[in-house]
Amino acid sequence: MAFLNKINWNFLRKNAPNSSGIDPSAASFQTVVQKQPATPSTPKNLAELEHEMELLRRVLKTSPPLPHSKPKGGIGSRLIWIAILIGIPGGVIWVANQPYPVIRRPVMLHAPFLLLPSYISMDNHYRQALVSVEQAEQLIEKATSSADLALGEQKLQKAQKHLDQLPTSFVNDWSEYRYWWYDSRLSIYGFNAFRSKVGQLEAQVFQEKNAQSLLTDNMQTFLNAKQQYERATTATDKQTATAAWQRALNQFEQIPGQTLAGKTIQNQLDNYKREFQEVVGLAAGNDRISALITAAQQFSWQAAKAGQNPPHTVTQWRQIENLWIEAIERLKEIPAKDVAGYTEAQKLLAIYEANLGQVKVRRQAETDAVEALEAAQREIKSLLASIPADVHDVERNRVLSQLQSIINQLEKVQNGTTVYLKAQELLLSANNKLRQLQVN
Repeated sequence: MAFLNKINWNFLRKNAPNSSGIDPSAASFQTVVQKQPATPSTPKNLAELEHEMELLRRVLKTSPPLPHSKPKGGIGSRLIWIAILIGIPGGVIWVANQPYPVIRRPVMLHAPFLLLPSYISMDNHYRQALVSVEQAEQLIEKATSSADLALGEQKLQKAQKHLDQLPTSFVNDWSEYRYWWYDSRLSIYGFNAFRSKVGQLEAQVFQEKNAQSLLTDNMQTFLNAKQQYERATTATDKQTATAAWQRALNQFEQIPGQTLAGKTIQNQLDNYKREFQEVVGLAAGNDRISALITAAQQFSWQAAKAGQNPPHTVTQWRQIENLWIEAIERLKEIPAKDVAGYTEAQKLLAIYEANLGQVKVRRQAETDAVEALEAAQREIKSLLASIPADVHDVERNRVLSQLQSIINQLEKVQNGTTVYLKAQELLLSANNKLRQLQVN
């Protein structure tokens, strides 16, 4: 037992902390050990041994652990070697998959398995391009709104990005290299077909955007022309607005019918034209009626001016008559459905018809007067040529008869004709000659 106590003491001293602090359990245990007598004592019983073992367990429990020695060559050096071992083949694969024909073509011939990342990437881009092109085609060719076209253009740009990731030189060689361990959906024919389709869709989008821009600009012009017409207060302003309105309608017809903008405007163009006819057409009809009445008044004014200061010759009366006829014809063009214009036209028509009738009478009177004078002059000429130097009773009676006929012709010449004065002179001479013969 003395030997056990010595071991316990040496163990406790070796494992005691170097600090000034003293563990109460260790101090008590040291006190107990120091108090042991130097002489051999009686053997301890089981309870005492258990008590000493419990004290020893507590001391061991509270003692700090001994520092462990670190092995030489730590984890950092291992990680470096692992990175080197992984990086070298990874770098080789990275270099082999660079998109340069001078690198890829030899790798294809001698170590094609190194290009597996490129195969996978190209396959993925090809499938993504396929999906994007199909979506873009549906949105662009069957567009129902500008939003469909915008989304289709986005899908088309996405497809183009995926196609750009497929190196052309690599794709051209693709069909020459098929391996039992890898197969792909990519083919040079499909690649070229997709590029052609993308080009067609891009051209279609360009046309659609131009048509949409044209539609927007024309629609703004169309609305501005309508507002300008509504605000116009003068005939000139209305005429300018009407011309702008008509030009806008004509521009709508220039939009290609196969585009979305063309289909949209074609569905509305008939309504726009109908509105133009109803609004501007009615006003244009009123303007036309006003123009017809104004024209008729101009002809009537010219006719009245030409008919001043009679008498006039037959030719002049015929010209005046034609002016009145032109005025009447203008008024007859005004339809009865325009109540206001038709009423005004009928009032003027009654006046113009009366004036035309008077002109016709004057023209006919002039014609008759000229013919009567000419006939009287012919008879006078004939009478003068047939009167003998010695007039006997038979000849006298013939001369008297011819003179009476001449007088009758001259009396037909009405006052107000161009030949009236001349006829009056001849009539006076004929009457004097007739009286002379009757006296003799």
